[in-house]
Amino acid sequence: MDPAVGGQHPYVAEPSSRVGQSTAFKITAYAFTATMLGTTLPTPLYPGYEQRFGFGSLTVTIVFATYAFGVLTALLGFGRASDAIGRRPSLFAGLAAAFVSSVVFIVVGYVHTGGLVLLLIGRFISGLSAGVFTGTATAALADYAGDAKLRASMTAAVANIGGLGLGPLVAGALGRQATKPLLIPYYLHLDLIAIAAVLIAVIPEPVAATGQGWFSFQRLSVPSGLRATFIQAGTAGFAGFAVLGFFTAVSPATLGLLGHHDPLVTGLVVFAVFAASAGGQALSIRPSVRTALLGGTAILIVGIAGVGVSIGIKSLPLLIAGGIVAGIGQGLSFRSALGSITGAAPPDQRATVSSSFFAICYVGISLPVIGVGAATDAYGLVRAGEVFAGIVAALALATLAALARSEPIEAGATG
Repeated sequence: MDPAVGGQHPYVAEPSSRVGQSTAFKITAYAFTATMLGTTLPTPLYPGYEQRFGFGSLTVTIVFATYAFGVLTALLGFGRASDAIGRRPSLFAGLAAAFVSSVVFIVVGYVHTGGLVLLLIGRFISGLSAGVFTGTATAALADYAGDAKLRASMTAAVANIGGLGLGPLVAGALGRQATKPLLIPYYLHLDLIAIAAVLIAVIPEPVAATGQGWFSFQRLSVPSGLRATFIQAGTAGFAGFAVLGFFTAVSPATLGLLGHHDPLVTGLVVFAVFAASAGGQALSIRPSVRTALLGGTAILIVGIAGVGVSIGIKSLPLLIAGGIVAGIGQGLSFRSALGSITGAAPPDQRATVSSSFFAICYVGISLPVIGVGAATDAYGLVRAGEVFAGIVAALALATLAALARSEPIEAGATG
């Protein structure tokens, strides 16, 4: 989930820096993980918000989707900011947004009216933090890694997906044990972000900032010669992110339907899906881009079909198994899809093409789950979940058929 960043920069250590390149790499990875962890803390806590403020499934999915719009705003408006003002200032900006987001959620935990507006604000700021941090941290890890590009890309993937998976697990565990489940997870996150800020303060600035163009709205476009490949990659990315959105936004309600209301169970299920995604991204390194994209899309279809059936027959084991299989497929297809378009895109248009791809992915993580929320309120979760699974499986199947009939451009690698 890393947006394209600017060109490659040589590592330029500051003479006054108190830590070396290797330590800076580890600090950046920790800060990346801590920031992304905060973005998914609300997942197992949504039933608590529903009960306190009296809203339903549609509102929950809208609150969740607000995060995606925050990410898109950051990606499109501040995607190149770290090239202009430096990596550290951009990292601090992302940490500040993450800190403010958790403060807003803490306020939500104390109020009994007006909470919905605050939830929307908190989720949007959380999306800003993720959008700013993802591109900057990914670029910084590449700067600090030097020639170890594979290490940098895999660390970025693990920190990103790992943080997203740890958020529900941490909040679920604390929500089960803590006397104030809507507060304690965010206080913990404030501590993690404060530690990250202290550590980021001592790492060297790896690039020579230009000081210009820190805000530049990126126009989404795709070169004509790349459109066939982009459509295949974008459809696969949309379908995969829709699955992640479903588990992140609707899993508490789904597990409640299956008779499981424990927030820790919700956290464990969501963590398993994201861990599987990280595993799928790791598996995508060895095969060719085409093979990984074909295999990942096929696996995604099997997984989402299992999820749909599990909702219909109300089977928790099948839901978990389907989620894990879908996660593996999402990881494989996502990383290979991104690799296929960035490898084939002209260097001077790579950032724009990647931003366009991520825009599609984040639309995929938001709009389908809003549809699930609306359908749940109108027809019930079982029918909504089955229809969602069918539509996503159909999209992935169409992508698989198109891939089987064509020869996607193979320039570049997935890493």
